[in-house]
Amino acid sequence: MDKILLVIMLILSVLIIVAVMLQPSKQNSAASAFSGGASELFGKSKARGFEAFMQRATAVLGVLWVALAIVLAFLSSK
Repeated sequence: MDKILLVIMLILSVLIIVAVMLQPSKQNSAASAFSGGASELFGKSKARGFEAFMQRATAVLGVLWVALAIVLAFLSSK
């Protein structure tokens, strides 16, 4: 049982990495991080389409990963 959960956790880890790498960049250059970043941070633009899907997928995968880590920690303590 532990080995199956560990394999699932490794697969989730790889999927999280892929999901984060596939997310589109929000900045045009490094200079935009210092100038004008606040307008984008506090703007009310919602993600749409592929960007929204990737944000949601990353959040779901992250929650699953944390839950599985807690379950594995609980099982290993017994």
